[in-house]
Amino acid sequence: MELAAENICVKIGGKEILRDISYKFAPAKRTAIIGPNGAGKSTLLKALCLLNENFSGRVTLDGCDIRELGRRKISQVMAILPQEKEAPQDTTVRQLVYFGRFPHRKIFSADTKEDARAVETALEVTKMKQFENRQVASLSGGERQRAWLAMTLAQEPKILLLDEPTTYLDIAHQIDVMEIIGGVNKNFGITVIMVLHDINHVRLYCDEVVVIKAGKIFNAGEPKNILNAKSVERIFDVKADTFTNSSGVEMIIPVGKT
Repeated sequence: MELAAENICVKIGGKEILRDISYKFAPAKRTAIIGPNGAGKSTLLKALCLLNENFSGRVTLDGCDIRELGRRKISQVMAILPQEKEAPQDTTVRQLVYFGRFPHRKIFSADTKEDARAVETALEVTKMKQFENRQVASLSGGERQRAWLAMTLAQEPKILLLDEPTTYLDIAHQIDVMEIIGGVNKNFGITVIMVLHDINHVRLYCDEVVVIKAGKIFNAGEPKNILNAKSVERIFDVKADTFTNSSGVEMIIPVGKT
């Protein structure tokens, strides 16, 4: 399915956060949204799935305005993993993942074979099967993030929205999460749209990048064409050096303020 933003504008408390954002997200690709703090990245992500409805313009799915679809239909197609999330203290991983099946279930209906299959797949894909009976609150940060990711995958979405999925994780768990995301994109054809801060994660794990600065689209395209030392300086007001890693990918290292 093709998700598109058409002339999205957002004002909060009289302040313009997003101005005239229009972009068609490539189906079955991984798109990063990057930019300075306060640029409007998370605001755009929430508008794309109607988590925030206070915007002008349109968000469309295959040309249909999502405001006309209803929340249940939207949640059957799109799943979002926000920065802030909380589960009841005694919730187990398996219970949390089952929450992802709510959009597909009728009120008061029993779990179905389809629910069980989706949950098992989500646990396996995120490497959380061994933790399924643990309480979410007892997990490490990286394990907890994978549990929440499993919940979104249990929704069996066509489009997955992720708001800074690697924040607060150590390097190993960051790689785990990014590789899981890449795997579900490749193996299930899920469109992934994620707010990221790590420029090199964008270059290594994403097919497209949308740069937002001061509430507008600053640039967009393939990361290798969009992100370099000069563009990083213009986007983030920092000096940067580049080097080529062992896989032949050019990496960008900020070295100071401009």
